[in-house]
Amino acid sequence: MVKKNRILLAAVLLAVFVLTFSSCGRDKRVVLNVYNWGDYIDESVIDLFEKKYNIKVNYDTFSTNEDMYVKIKSGGADYDVLFPSDYTIERMIREDMLHKLDFNNIPNFKYIDDRFKNLGYDPNNEYSVPYMWGTVGILYNKTMVDEPVTSWRILWDEKYSKQILMLDSQRDSIGVALKMLGYDMNTRNLDELEAAKQALIQQKPLVLAYVGDDVKDKMISGEAALAVVWSGDAIFMKRENPDLEYALPKEGSNLWFDAMVIPKTSKNKAAAELFINFMCEPEIAYKNADYIGYSSPHTEVKKMLDPELVADKAAYPDEEDLVNYDIYKDLGDYLKVYDRIWTEVKSH
Repeated sequence: MVKKNRILLAAVLLAVFVLTFSSCGRDKRVVLNVYNWGDYIDESVIDLFEKKYNIKVNYDTFSTNEDMYVKIKSGGADYDVLFPSDYTIERMIREDMLHKLDFNNIPNFKYIDDRFKNLGYDPNNEYSVPYMWGTVGILYNKTMVDEPVTSWRILWDEKYSKQILMLDSQRDSIGVALKMLGYDMNTRNLDELEAAKQALIQQKPLVLAYVGDDVKDKMISGEAALAVVWSGDAIFMKRENPDLEYALPKEGSNLWFDAMVIPKTSKNKAAAELFINFMCEPEIAYKNADYIGYSSPHTEVKKMLDPELVADKAAYPDEEDLVNYDIYKDLGDYLKVYDRIWTEVKSH
């Protein structure tokens, strides 16, 4: 099997070599266009890939799944590798926007932990390779919160008025309210969604701000006591301010995944699969996980990371901690209902 994989990988390299000198002119390299979240890669990795394979990488970033999706759907961009989240991958598969991957060209897929394969957004693992994963939970300042943080309900406690930061994200903030009330984060039940809306409206006077990336500076500097955050950001903030701690609410929350995919508009599928395989090389995957701070699905990376980090449930929770955690699903046109609810909450 190893010999077979080496032969197949050599064939991919040969194809890339041919493209380099036949399609791109004698003074040009194959160009690979990569579209990823901001600050979501150790940029030295790009240099290493370029030098190893003589392929030029054009690297662009996006801030939301929705922005990325619209750009690809409109045909206004020509990318070869994307890094969308679970529910967006599900949508892009449904709309026939992604290539099926040839895993003969991605032998390093063997390093992806089996618990992160065949998930609902790509049930047969045909279109995606997991990149990072994590949870949504509560980051709190131990000098400002002197009680156990075990439930989303603490974000509705009046004694923390104007000390609470919520995510400026309809799926996440509505999802928090749904989970607090005991509902599924992907619900299409209008009564449940109305209850979540009313809970968020009730909470709004207590909220200091609805935030995005600025949550990092605010929590590190001690501007707020409690914040809804993604686990990877929590790891970063805990490093910067030891007074901060991360909690997984007992009601459950969101379990999310970002993965690498190839859009059907790609003109360099062989080179794109080479890039994905490179990103799964143990040393490269470690570089990215160490730089970003998010949880890696890569079995070898956990062996290389600081044991203290691997033992931190903010980064690597046990499976039993995630029993009530929902993976976001593609809501299709029903997302408009979530958009309406969020608009009504924000404008109330």
